[in-house]
Amino acid sequence: MTQRATRLIEAMKLDAHEAVLIHDPSNMFYLSGYTGEGMVLIAQKVWAIITDFRYTEQAQKQAPVFSVEATSKDRRAETVVAELCHEFHLDKLYYEDNYVTVRGFESLKKTVPGMEWKSVAGEPQRLREVKDDVELDLIRKACKITGEAFERMLGVIKEGMTEKEIALRLEYDMLQNGADGIAFSTIVAAGANGSLPHAIPSDYQVRKGDMITMDFGAKCGGYCADMTRTIALGQPSDEMIRVYETVLEAQKRSQDAVRAGRICREVDAIARDYIDQNGYAGRFGHGLGHSLGIDVHEMPSLNQSCSAVLEENQLVTVEPGIYLPGVGGVRIENTVIVRKDGCEALTLPSRELIIL
Repeated sequence: MTQRATRLIEAMKLDAHEAVLIHDPSNMFYLSGYTGEGMVLIAQKVWAIITDFRYTEQAQKQAPVFSVEATSKDRRAETVVAELCHEFHLDKLYYEDNYVTVRGFESLKKTVPGMEWKSVAGEPQRLREVKDDVELDLIRKACKITGEAFERMLGVIKEGMTEKEIALRLEYDMLQNGADGIAFSTIVAAGANGSLPHAIPSDYQVRKGDMITMDFGAKCGGYCADMTRTIALGQPSDEMIRVYETVLEAQKRSQDAVRAGRICREVDAIARDYIDQNGYAGRFGHGLGHSLGIDVHEMPSLNQSCSAVLEENQLVTVEPGIYLPGVGGVRIENTVIVRKDGCEALTLPSRELIIL
């Protein structure tokens, strides 16, 4: 973690009178290892975690190279920031304008007068794009737990189960088998509900002929997995088989195109063009994928407008879908590591259509 704070100072070219004030919990964790509430101040001569009594011991254990500044009812967090700025002669603070509320920023400006305020402009998120070996190992573990939960679930799903039951069983399985938590709210969408890309699991009872989309992920050591599989309970319709085959081919083609040096929107276009050319133009309305790590959605994104160039050891999901209102939908998603000459899939269960 100390290397990450140093990298931030170097990336932003901070001089002795400048500091970065971090509020976003994901960035606080990335830069310090601390997972509680509060804020983190990073400058050349001071690294500090500012928090209250509930988290001081935790902060000392998780981030031993950071000083821990305790707040109280008479010493608010903004006051601590002012004290540190005065002590270390700081006159410019970079802050997260995408995270701090208007009210919070006004309070900071009032309590820390005479300060020049500038946006951090997403620099911590940029540092997070390329993963180190520790991060990759944690995400690999999370993906393994996620994939194994899916494979065990295949022996559990039966007619009459609700979408909610399937979601709860998946989440319980992941927690029971090594996950620290759930990466995001599990999506289970069966039958006609499959046309909703972000469907909320309902009391709908699955029945023969339904396609069932499951989008879920484990979290391990603070890092997320993300996978989607669509299966069939009994023989699906000819139309949905064709939809599945189209999505599968689009997924394979675009995943095969992922490698360092590729432009994100060009990878998206491979899947999108194939789906459009096969009669489903307009039925794939979201981006092809996104990066992930501490957050389940990070940069860069595989979409129609992203001009970023993929770099080695970034992570992206590859998740095309087709959604037919009133009929159903199919999405297939793998998480992959970008490599120099291709990609490494961390999502290992079969992508072929499984009929239970």
